[in-house]
Amino acid sequence: QVQLVESGGGLVQPGGSLRLSCAASGTFFSLRVMGWYRQAPGNQRELVASITGGGNPNYIDSVKGRFTISRDNAKNMVYLEMNSLKPEDTAVYYCYAGAARYISSPTVNYWGKGTLVTVSS
Repeated sequence: QVQLVESGGGLVQPGGSLRLSCAASGTFFSLRVMGWYRQAPGNQRELVASITGGGNPNYIDSVKGRFTISRDNAKNMVYLEMNSLKPEDTAVYYCYAGAARYISSPTVNYWGKGTLVTVSS
């Protein structure tokens, strides 16, 4: 079992920056793909960014050039640096991680409870 806890959300003005952090704990052999989802009021949850165990990142088009995802495998953490924030970035951001109990076992996905990011003047 894996528990994911997000932090770093808050209120920021348009054009500002925030850094989200996610800490993983529990029983697992390794963490595979990690990333961030977000859900705005009235909208579907969407995958914002992901990063493989080897550090290869992917982003949705709307955040390319503004957001940077990174991870620290030694600390079991994943981060999302958000720059040039826009009001449409306002959402609850959820951390996710794929975990393996053994070195070559199927991946089980886990999600955190979310942290609220509000971009407003």
